[in-house]
Amino acid sequence: MKQQDFARPRAEERHDFLARAGFAAAIATPMTGDASTRSYERLNLHGRKAILMNAPPAAEGAACPPEATPEERRRLGYNAMARLAGPNLNAFIAIADAARAAGLSAPGIIAADPATGFAIIEDLGDDLYARAVPAGAPEGELYGAAIDALIALRAASAPAPKCAGYEMLTYDATAMEAEVMLVPDWYWPHLKGAPAGDDARAEYRAAWAPVLALLPAPSTIVLRDYHAENLLWLPDREGFRRAGIIDFQDGLVGNPAYDLVSLLEDARRDVAGDLAAAMIGRYAARAASFGDFDEESFRRDYAILGAQRNAKILGVFARLINRDRKPRYAEFFPRVEAHFRRDLAHPDLAPVAAFFRRHFGDRF
Repeated sequence: MKQQDFARPRAEERHDFLARAGFAAAIATPMTGDASTRSYERLNLHGRKAILMNAPPAAEGAACPPEATPEERRRLGYNAMARLAGPNLNAFIAIADAARAAGLSAPGIIAADPATGFAIIEDLGDDLYARAVPAGAPEGELYGAAIDALIALRAASAPAPKCAGYEMLTYDATAMEAEVMLVPDWYWPHLKGAPAGDDARAEYRAAWAPVLALLPAPSTIVLRDYHAENLLWLPDREGFRRAGIIDFQDGLVGNPAYDLVSLLEDARRDVAGDLAAAMIGRYAARAASFGDFDEESFRRDYAILGAQRNAKILGVFARLINRDRKPRYAEFFPRVEAHFRRDLAHPDLAPVAAFFRRHFGDRF
């Protein structure tokens, strides 16, 4: 038989899913996508609004099997090493359920078929932080609500989300390594025009090892891409529920400073230094109620994870430019590099800072 006899056309799967969910008659309008393989449509069924998520199961590399060793993950590829959800729609469903159980404004799941990668979810609107602030929404209130949502998620002490077909894993050393190695894999050749040699790669890995070893064991759910283009302003709700959250399917059990870094060292928009400082202070003041909170350690973790995340972003953006032919990501480099320089100024980042000064000169 020919291949098409085995695989049903995507349009046919979509049609059948909408019919089963009772949305066959809905008017569908395409929405702007993100850097992933997922796509979205806004549905309107006689005034009832929802979002259709289309996450093709075969469009990404395999997710990380829970029991996989670091060596097995390396063989499976980047998704497994970095513990990305890949094509597993169960991840979105389970994390959304856990976030709503903690009181956060995550989309409700109206219907889902993980086998085909379709879901109909609650429509939280279009008022992304990245749009709301320039349009005049009170920036301090928006960011304050986002900080308080992180506190609420941590305070809930929810177990790691788990369901049939999905188990939230930890943000472990292998995942951290996979992400920082995007610098020699993609950012180095983007700037230098040639691959990083084996000696440089070994030196780079060795620079990170003692720094990442300072981080404590993962302890809380982190949403991983918690920034202004994944947060929606919901002013009709109360308190931290005014911060609507989306695009969290790659979440892991990690360090509570990570999502704060994502929010305040945003690759796509500037967050003023005084606002960022106020939000870090707000988080620390509220987190003081947790018996195990130490502000000095938290600020150290913030700097380490800021550097780790920004190294990853530099590599990801270089990959998007060179592999995926998306040159617009070059405009974000100056902002991310500025974040990175500030993070590298922390004394505990000295080995990594020395590597970048040695190989990238005045740029860092």
